[in-house]
Amino acid sequence: MISASSMDESEPYSSEDEDVSLTGSDFEFQLTTSKRKLNSTQGAASPKRVRHPSVSGSSQSQTPEESRGLGPHGAQTEGRATACHLYEAVRSGRSALLTVIDDWLEEYRRDREAGILELINFVVQCSGCKGVVTREMFSRLQNADIISHLTTEFNEDSVSYPLVSGGSQWRHFREGVCEFVSLLVRGCRNSLLYDDFLFSSFIALLTGLADSQVRAFRHTSTLITMRLMSSIVSVAAEVTAQALMTRRRCELEKNKPAEHRAIDRIEELEGSYRELLEHQEDLRSLMNGIFKGVFIHRYRDRVPEIRAVCMEEMGVWLRENPASFLNDEHLKYVGWMLHDKQAAVRLQCVLTLQKLYVEKDFISRLELFTSRFKERILCMILDKDSDVAVETVKLLLLIKQQTDEGLSEEECAAVYPLVFATHRGLACAAGRFLYHTLCSVLDGRSDKRSVSVLRLLAHFFIESEYHEHAAYLVDSLWDVAGVELKDWELMTSLLLQESGVEDELESALIDIMMCAVRQASEATPPSSRVQRKNLTAREKRLQAQERRRITNHFIPQLPQLLAKFSADVGKVSCLLRAPLYFQLEVYGTSGRLEKCLDLLLSQVCDIMLKHREESVLEACVRVLCALCSDCYSFCGRAERAVSQLLDSTVEKFSSNLAEILQGSADEDDLYGAASSLNILAVFSSARDLTGRNLFEFCFQLLKMGIETREIHEKLMVPALKCSVFHLFWKGTKITQHSPARDKAELKRVMKALHSFCVVCQSCLSVAQSRIRNQAFVCLCDVLLVFGKLCEGDGSPLQRFSPDDSLKAEMASFIIDYVFSEPDEDLPGEEECEEMKMAALLQRRNQLAGYCKLIIHGVLELRAATDVLRYYNKLFSGLEQDRCDEELTEIRLLAKKLAMNFSINLRLIRKPLLALHQDGICFASQGLDEGDLMNLSFLEILSEFSFKLLQPERKQLSLSLRRVFASVINSEFVRIYERSLTSGSKETPAAAAETPSRKRRRTHSLTSSLETPAVTSHTRRVDMDDDFTDGSVLRKSVIHSRPQSSPFSQSIQSHLSTLSLGHEDASEDEEEPEIEDYDDEDSELGITLPSTHGSASFLEDLFE
Repeated sequence: MISASSMDESEPYSSEDEDVSLTGSDFEFQLTTSKRKLNSTQGAASPKRVRHPSVSGSSQSQTPEESRGLGPHGAQTEGRATACHLYEAVRSGRSALLTVIDDWLEEYRRDREAGILELINFVVQCSGCKGVVTREMFSRLQNADIISHLTTEFNEDSVSYPLVSGGSQWRHFREGVCEFVSLLVRGCRNSLLYDDFLFSSFIALLTGLADSQVRAFRHTSTLITMRLMSSIVSVAAEVTAQALMTRRRCELEKNKPAEHRAIDRIEELEGSYRELLEHQEDLRSLMNGIFKGVFIHRYRDRVPEIRAVCMEEMGVWLRENPASFLNDEHLKYVGWMLHDKQAAVRLQCVLTLQKLYVEKDFISRLELFTSRFKERILCMILDKDSDVAVETVKLLLLIKQQTDEGLSEEECAAVYPLVFATHRGLACAAGRFLYHTLCSVLDGRSDKRSVSVLRLLAHFFIESEYHEHAAYLVDSLWDVAGVELKDWELMTSLLLQESGVEDELESALIDIMMCAVRQASEATPPSSRVQRKNLTAREKRLQAQERRRITNHFIPQLPQLLAKFSADVGKVSCLLRAPLYFQLEVYGTSGRLEKCLDLLLSQVCDIMLKHREESVLEACVRVLCALCSDCYSFCGRAERAVSQLLDSTVEKFSSNLAEILQGSADEDDLYGAASSLNILAVFSSARDLTGRNLFEFCFQLLKMGIETREIHEKLMVPALKCSVFHLFWKGTKITQHSPARDKAELKRVMKALHSFCVVCQSCLSVAQSRIRNQAFVCLCDVLLVFGKLCEGDGSPLQRFSPDDSLKAEMASFIIDYVFSEPDEDLPGEEECEEMKMAALLQRRNQLAGYCKLIIHGVLELRAATDVLRYYNKLFSGLEQDRCDEELTEIRLLAKKLAMNFSINLRLIRKPLLALHQDGICFASQGLDEGDLMNLSFLEILSEFSFKLLQPERKQLSLSLRRVFASVINSEFVRIYERSLTSGSKETPAAAAETPSRKRRRTHSLTSSLETPAVTSHTRRVDMDDDFTDGSVLRKSVIHSRPQSSPFSQSIQSHLSTLSLGHEDASEDEEEPEIEDYDDEDSELGITLPSTHGSASFLEDLFE
């Protein structure tokens, strides 16, 4: 017992206190009793009831019914009725819990055993158990026997209980239970909390239930006990504060002069102080018992919900009573559980730490924890659960803000790239982290804060090397830096000022500005980020206001920006996106704005004449087509500008083409023709230019290039594009009119198509790669639209039948240029990587176009043989595990084909058996003459074995042994035989009789012991008190409670001692890994074969 004189009021609780004894599952409290209590109760009957007499002494005189606690029917009915009063009040949520608790307290004061029974049965009902604890059970049985009886009464067929039940009825049940427990403790804080019966008996039973094998008992009692602990911790903090205040007042009274000193007042204060110290001692005993009896075992429970409850309530203890709990001894549990296997537990730990780091007064107490677990927290920003990663980034921001040297620059740099993540919540959290980091280096008194922020963002964007993803950066910063990102006046003034900024900084600023314009105009994140389905009315109103502000600002400014940056391809391409987000109808509201429209049209047309880059031309055409829309009153003005541009371009191209066809063209003529043709090709993709008869000009150019072999790449590529778009526009017109009217037109289109395909076929063998690739893409496109189907009737346009020479040429192109190895001698490492990626993307697109022709039936199915033959060689990316490359490629192809079989095994039963039988015949060819060349085919055949049914497996095994009896020990024969027996239910393997999860629990120590009736649900691990390297949990022996043999009891008692003595673990042991959790709720680790694409044409081969 700790005396009042030696009691330190600042330490009301310590987990090292030994006032609590643990005896198996029957947790017995030994509350210390103060001298005041002993003196006040001398000569009277002690209120503390002896809870657990020995079973041997109490059960001999009992009948079987009494020993099971059945008792009279009236006792059962009375116990159930009183329990239902509290349970229904909590479940319904319609009763005032404070009034319910007051009524219960009055009943408890009249009959304390009836009151405690009502409270115990309330817990039983909250667990979903139909059993009732009667007076006879409570007075005669130990807690273990009571819990055993309740377990037999539990409905084992149901896995649901109130805490995990769904539906509106149980939605607020958990909150009601927690509120009930909190109000109960608050109502007892002045008297009943310090007696020796109510809470000691209640907590003893809760501790036994928390160690139950029944998950419902364990979960419910742990939640109630943890909330009970939180309420007691709050009361202990109040008592500590009162004791401190009382001691100070007593010392002040003692320090007064003798003539002013009130002796009665000093004695009263000293008595109050001693009483408060006794209350502290009682509360310490209660908290120590709950901590060691429940928390120590349940924070590592197999059920993740129970572990999460423990971490949540631990956070309450740390905040409510930091003097006692906010230390390394208790913080380590939160740190260890950061490694938990379940995301819900990790999330709760992070949320707990957030509430700690937000308090400036706690930072000094968290220094050691921060240094110990900071590395783990930094790793969690890449957690597979997005919610955990989001909250971790928020936690790191708190650490950075609240600590002086909490995060280094390198550690902060690990968070910055997350602004480009596809998960919007994570990206926004990282954006807030980035914004506060950038703002921390700014001078708060600066008048140009926004300018500095924009410059820092632009520098960050340049250094991040994610130059194509400015939209992600803007979206990540939108919520926190929206003021700076929507300051259009500031950004345009920076770009238009005479001194200007650095060229690279200008490009980054323009990119950020245009992405911000899109974000403000559309009010949606980038396409790959999850977005809300519908905007609220307020958001739509703000979006319209922002779009109007963008329009009013950029209409006069955009022509100036285009004029300044018209020579820069990247900048002008980016700026030309702005009009797409305007409210374009504003141009027709006043004469001043129509002048701005004329300036914009003039600038766009001039830019088209200056540039040949496809990106710039496409951006210009998008703007012009948007302005020419019929829904605007000024569309006629825009149409005139576009018509003038097209007229001048066609005229210039015609004059240059005449010189080219006559052979008298110089370099200027070739350059002019190429520039004009590029413009016309881009316009052809967006507008119908068939009336200008460009196909004839382009066809003459292509024909001359093929015949003379004087091929100019810059002319041939746009000529191919113009020709193919001409054919598409012609086909569109035909489908819009009646077939009889356009029968002659269709005939002319088919004739032009035939001529075009002949030219493209000739282009497939030219040396210039751009012409060759463009011709192949054009062929794939026109054949997909106009190609005649091999089977059935297609659309009216699908009348063209490609000849065999064209099909062979396209197949050769696939083999020679798509499945060929890329060139290695490319200049520069960075340029080489970029060119390789571009070439790979182009080859994939070409292969996709060719496969579309096969899928849609334009080409025969046998055209896929070349694709399947060479696909593994180029795109598998797998290491070859054998020297024979051809065998490896065939094996990989067999694996891919096997995955494409139908998941309906009975549907493919016969063709799959025939495949195996033919494969066995092929592998056995030449076996009689000693030729084993084909024997290796059995390894390939084994890839198809996993979808065989059991009868076929037996049949093939017998056939294998009969055919290959002479070489039965061959490696390939064994591989194939193993594939037939693996997965078979009759495979004689000892381990197969034991589920994998059970096998993982088997240990050599327990193999020789008698099998226990019930195994423990608790993860027994050894923990160090101090911080050590590693994570939190270690797999160890899953021991059972002693059942029969003395040897087994001895072994199990030692194991139990080890499990409870976690604080005495050796310091040199490595902390265990949380990944060793064997969660009973986790999914089985079975990987099914992929059925993606099983409905492809490969499946049809076996129908």
